[in-house]
Amino acid sequence: MPRPVAEPQAVGPGLPPLCGPGCRVLILGSFPSPKSRAQGFYYGHPQNRFWPLMAALTGNPTPAWQDIAAKRAILLQNGVALWDTIARCTILGASDASIRDVVPNKVPDLVQQWGIEAVFCNGAASGRLYARYLQAETGIAAGVLPSTSPANAAWGLPRLEQAWGQALAPWLPTR
Repeated sequence: MPRPVAEPQAVGPGLPPLCGPGCRVLILGSFPSPKSRAQGFYYGHPQNRFWPLMAALTGNPTPAWQDIAAKRAILLQNGVALWDTIARCTILGASDASIRDVVPNKVPDLVQQWGIEAVFCNGAASGRLYARYLQAETGIAAGVLPSTSPANAAWGLPRLEQAWGQALAPWLPTR
């Protein structure tokens, strides 16, 4: 018997921003995956390399998948805010390529409120969405970094560390 064909779903809101005093840099994803939404926190898929990457770049141990407090601390203690470009959209599963009916997050408000100085996008989809919907309002051109998604198999963790480390080095405290 054939499997039923999945249909795109209207979803949102996404997750609230992670930001606090001392955050100078903002990393934006596109929209939280179903696993992230189920966990209630960013990059909730155990195979996503975001948390091992950020741990390595900040000199921290990789947090356990379910340890949201440790994940929050890695970013906030290093002046890194985290959010998504999209508040609501229609999407098929976790496929960035299927995103439509975009309602952007209020990233310009966050940038102004917290004094964010630099924006980086986790992957090309986030970069395109930021450029289309948000960059004119924030006035900050975003650096687009290779995606940490397991779908980006061409980029292993060492290669991601090199690219992300070079981009974020001016914004992270020296270890």
